[in-house]
Amino acid sequence: MRLSDLQIRKAQPKEKVYRLSDGEGLYLYVHPRGGKWWRFRYRFDGNEKLISFGVYPYITLADARERTYQAKCMVAKGIDPSQERKRAKEAKLERIANAFEAIAREWHKHMVGNQMWSADHAATILTRLEKDVFPWIGTKPIAEVTAKEIKGILDRVRSRGVIETARRVRTILGQIYTYAIATDRANYDISAGFKGYLPPTSKTRKHMAAVTDPKELAPLLRAMDGYQGSLVAQSALKLLPMLFVRPGELRHMEWAEIDLEAGEWSIPASKMKMGLPHLVPLSRQAVAILEELKPLTGHGKYVFPSTRSFSRCMSDNTINASFRRMGFDGNTIVGHGFRATARTILDEVLNFRPDLIEHQLAHAVRDPNGRAYNRTAFLPQRKEMMQIWSDYLDGLKAGAKVLPFRKTSKE
Repeated sequence: MRLSDLQIRKAQPKEKVYRLSDGEGLYLYVHPRGGKWWRFRYRFDGNEKLISFGVYPYITLADARERTYQAKCMVAKGIDPSQERKRAKEAKLERIANAFEAIAREWHKHMVGNQMWSADHAATILTRLEKDVFPWIGTKPIAEVTAKEIKGILDRVRSRGVIETARRVRTILGQIYTYAIATDRANYDISAGFKGYLPPTSKTRKHMAAVTDPKELAPLLRAMDGYQGSLVAQSALKLLPMLFVRPGELRHMEWAEIDLEAGEWSIPASKMKMGLPHLVPLSRQAVAILEELKPLTGHGKYVFPSTRSFSRCMSDNTINASFRRMGFDGNTIVGHGFRATARTILDEVLNFRPDLIEHQLAHAVRDPNGRAYNRTAFLPQRKEMMQIWSDYLDGLKAGAKVLPFRKTSKE
């Protein structure tokens, strides 16, 4: 007699495991705790074997009979169902291990572990992969990625108007394939065929867009103060012109580097472009902004964490994207441009010494003996300069009379 769904549903647990036979080697095992498992008993090469088909009711009676039929067909063809299932499982695990994203993350971890990159560069590369590559080929085995898929990735990045980023993505793909070949998971670099696909970038140095006229700076500052984004983004926008550090340095600001009582931000050498530690005096206004933000992000590492995870700092595009949302295009202002803004106005309007300005910009400044000044050089003067600069910016936002540029001897 074959089983019925009604009979299976009504089967009650007993003190010991018992089985209900459906015929042709298919059984339903009923456990004392109430669980019901499908089992199939068969003979292969003269040996009796047993495999599981899953749990009822998730595997129905009809499902179990279909699996029994498939297993009996395998046996008839000289294939052991148990070994075939094992091979299928191993193939699935191998496919997952050889997926492009798995190998790319392994390569990234290898480069970070061997200290091949700075923390900033490592984060940038991972962000590019997560944003521009993984969504399209991440789950696919690296050896099965096609040229069409690589072309699609490059075209999507290029369509955003950032050819240089597309070129860097292609370079990253090539490095991942090199790693995959070295670890015997790919035979060739399919991205190599795209070396000449993207047009070359201009060799001419492009200066960062900046506002250096106080009359134009005032409305920009007011717009930034009125930005409707998150408190994290608002605070970053307010501090950027006030501190005029590089945007990357601001994004990676950590609470452990800040002494609010002393009004100082100590940036370690590993985060600085010139490889030297830098000290940024914090004005009263800057301290007030950080004190307001601390209850929100002070329990984490970064002052300006990512919206996705407090363990990472905000994206490198957050500040410039904020300017675009406010209606300022890339030809008007970018985050890096406030360094030129401060240098120009501090010198030509507020009459501060150029060496103090350059030192605060973390540029290479030498003493009369040719030695680099240390990070605390002229600290009292720089603290005064940074406070006057913050007061000046507040005056512009409030509509104070704009001081004219200093006349040069040629004018």
